[in-house]
Amino acid sequence: MPANLTPQYKEAEARLHRATTREEKEDALREMVALLPKHKGTEKLQADLRKRLSKLEEEATHAHRPGHHAGPGHVAREGAGQWVLLGGPNAGKSALLAALTHAHPEVADYPFTTREPLPGMMAFEDVQVQLVDTPAVAPGRAEPWLPGLVHAADGVLLVVDVAADDLEEEARAALALLEKARVAPRGRAAAPGDSPLTARLPVLVAANKCDLDGDGTFTALAREALPGDLPFLAVSALRGDGLDALRPRLFAELRRIRVRTKEPGHPPDPTRPYVLPEGATVEALAERVHHELAARLKFARLWGPHARFEGQQVDRHHPLGDGDVVELHG
Repeated sequence: MPANLTPQYKEAEARLHRATTREEKEDALREMVALLPKHKGTEKLQADLRKRLSKLEEEATHAHRPGHHAGPGHVAREGAGQWVLLGGPNAGKSALLAALTHAHPEVADYPFTTREPLPGMMAFEDVQVQLVDTPAVAPGRAEPWLPGLVHAADGVLLVVDVAADDLEEEARAALALLEKARVAPRGRAAAPGDSPLTARLPVLVAANKCDLDGDGTFTALAREALPGDLPFLAVSALRGDGLDALRPRLFAELRRIRVRTKEPGHPPDPTRPYVLPEGATVEALAERVHHELAARLKFARLWGPHARFEGQQVDRHHPLGDGDVVELHG
């Protein structure tokens, strides 16, 4: 065993030995590869770790092919981005999913109604955003696949019941699961000893059931019980309060842009826009349309809110903005 292995590496190695699922093993191996000192004395170990990781990834790919059953925590990403709903028993996650999407989850007044992840598509203007309902999290109780689902998401929506007697306890359980999933709120400074594999994601709080809080006292207490750097939105899945503000916030936090294409002499494509990351270039758009078009792209013309004038000619490296219309010339 090479010298100078850090405590963080040894901790990841211990997690690998304790791991019982493929996802847990992959996570531990990735962290070990990232933390392993890179010098001649570790070359053999590096190769061994990468070989083991590659084998697990190949197994995962095989499991997700047609005819094979994916793991219980796997939800295929759709739309502009994927938000995972996380919260305690009876926080109202399923009711919120039903209010925001066309999904029909089982909604009941008893805890742990949801047993597996359930996706639904939330319409926002001209795009769809995926929301995934999950089983409740409580102290000492969480599905073993849930951290992997949370880590792989584009954002996390913490749903809390502002009128719950044990709100602080449930909030701590949800925040502990975020830590186990190696997810940190985007914008929060990295803490000493943070894993290099920590995912920095938007984390929002949906303070549900504000319809039961006439004077706002419960909502204020809920706000105090949660970290102050988490955006906090009071909503009611039952009555619809705050949902019109929540929808655009969920899209905005994904940091995506919507771009339409057009052919010369024709109006923009009336179908759904291409959804790209903020800062995407003309070349990235062309690659999404067709890789051959990207290879022979000469220039583009730009219309919309970010064009200096209608039909502005730009090169392949020009950054695009939300609402732009682009005419690609090969």
